[in-house]
Amino acid sequence: MSTITEVALQSSHPPIIPLSFNGNQSETVRLYPLSNYTFGVKETQPEEDPSVIARLKRLEEHYSQYGMRRTCEGILVCHEHNHPHILMLQIANAFFKLPGDYLRPEDDEIEGFKARLDERLAPVGRIGEGEERGDWQVGDCLAQWWRPNFETFMYPFIPAHVTRPKECKKLYLIQLPKSKVLSVPKNMKLLAVPLFELYDNTQRYGPQLSAIPHLLSRYNFEFVDDNGKVVAVTPGTGAPDGYVPSTKVLAGDDTEMNEGIKEENGAA
Repeated sequence: MSTITEVALQSSHPPIIPLSFNGNQSETVRLYPLSNYTFGVKETQPEEDPSVIARLKRLEEHYSQYGMRRTCEGILVCHEHNHPHILMLQIANAFFKLPGDYLRPEDDEIEGFKARLDERLAPVGRIGEGEERGDWQVGDCLAQWWRPNFETFMYPFIPAHVTRPKECKKLYLIQLPKSKVLSVPKNMKLLAVPLFELYDNTQRYGPQLSAIPHLLSRYNFEFVDDNGKVVAVTPGTGAPDGYVPSTKVLAGDDTEMNEGIKEENGAA
């Protein structure tokens, strides 16, 4: 931080430094570079339901037997050239979702959520070889979305006339460690999506995912380079000249990491 400030003060037009503006600030989040992580693929995980109608029917059956469905999804954040990127799944080149899923009726919330993250992203063969199950740092709950009826619409509030919502989905911040191995099912893609791509982009990503930049705006970030040094903070230095953040395919669907920039035709 001091180095960044010193560089700024050496400018021919030094900035005017205001009083501290960090009252009641959430804890600063440290982000590690995308290059720190290893990505692979594992066996296909077919969707449980062949259609939206079938999915809503299964939700209705779940509700009649167990009550409101509990769903947890994770916002996994890293950075590339000091710009935050969200790790996100794309299924059948058609829609995007965060890692996670509904909890089993008997599951504890956090432990059940960790188990669902393992199912989606834990590499086969690594569990039991120096890595433990549920090795996820589940942070703050950033949002709750409610499904008032057996329909596709979810809301960030419970409508006034609804007393028995059918599903509650929580979005949790997952703080990634310095390095980690992640594997995605063959029928899915793991993407790194920059915040600017999500912001105000409901047409492509839908209201839940496009709201992520708003949810993360509460945090200040520290950006760590490949050598483990903090090289930028929020606010702080920007990306290198000429760099434009873009979505990257990391793994899945017969792709290799760093294959390049790809645009997919998808719906939210």
